[in-house]
Amino acid sequence: MESMEQVKDILKFYQGKKVFITGHTGFKGTWLSKILIDAGAEVTGFALNPVTTPNLFEMSGIAGKISSMIGDIRDWGSLWSAFETAQPEIVLHLAAQPIVKVSYENPVYTYETNVMGTVNICECVRKSNCVKSFLNVTTDKVYQNREWEWGYRETDVLNGYDPYSNSKSCSELVTHSYINSFFRERHIAVSTARAGNVIGGGDFAQDRIIPDCIRAVLDKREITVRNPYSIRPYQHVLEPLFAYLMIVKKQYEDISYADFYNVGPNENDCVTTGELVTLFCDNWGEGQSWIDQSVEGPHETGLLRLDSSKLKSRFGWQPRWNIENAVAKTCEFTRVCLRQGSIEQEMEREIEEFASI
Repeated sequence: MESMEQVKDILKFYQGKKVFITGHTGFKGTWLSKILIDAGAEVTGFALNPVTTPNLFEMSGIAGKISSMIGDIRDWGSLWSAFETAQPEIVLHLAAQPIVKVSYENPVYTYETNVMGTVNICECVRKSNCVKSFLNVTTDKVYQNREWEWGYRETDVLNGYDPYSNSKSCSELVTHSYINSFFRERHIAVSTARAGNVIGGGDFAQDRIIPDCIRAVLDKREITVRNPYSIRPYQHVLEPLFAYLMIVKKQYEDISYADFYNVGPNENDCVTTGELVTLFCDNWGEGQSWIDQSVEGPHETGLLRLDSSKLKSRFGWQPRWNIENAVAKTCEFTRVCLRQGSIEQEMEREIEEFASI
């Protein structure tokens, strides 16, 4: 009951609030926009057009319910114009080039987007007089990975290995510098959130394990797993999104909550990629199975866990859906897509179920 009341309190807070989201057309951004719209927030989004066909943004029906600005986070002029028009009191920065493989193929674009994009949104906050609460969403991969068994804590060294991970480490450092140089003295509450790997309905990205599984099933191909023994902190997309909203709310009300936070699943929900795919096969049914197709390729972290004790102790936060629930919800959502059901209603159903736990 306490957990359910906490979520309802979070949603009530956003009623009537002016919120600016970068990356609103992406997988996480669309889910976040949907939560805020239904909570009664006045939402402005700034992002590129969706990069996949199909995509959740168009399927969700939120385009007409949000002030959607299409633009490139690297373009300071267009970002600032959208920001000035919106006059937000709350900013959530999700825009990014998020794929490790793409970062090897196009490192310059990755750094431009993830580092200078962060500089640009920080500049918008610095130059404005309207923002009270700002959250930069980064990743669990910001840490210097030493392949150790225990979860990384917020005090561990930031030094991602590949261009994506390293660019997000840089995004963290840019934010830290702006806090020290500008935001603290103006009493603007700023945090970063380092979230684990997310899964959930509506993710159509390439080179992500569950979307790849779904494509293989629909193409009647055997599922192949590139790194079946890699351990990651997988979680349902609603887990970090509600954590982000909680952080933004608390620091808006009390700036002492502004800090750097890991957002990951419980220890027993950090599973190997092979275990995750097995859960998918079991939930999907139809006799699905997978094979190990390990290949030589660019470096990928083998073992990565997050210690989210700080978030739990300071906010009383606990994950709601374990990894089994997360995979089951993803499969349920996909079946709704396949039978051409209402994606908007399915999103509302899942959000309501999540909020009612």
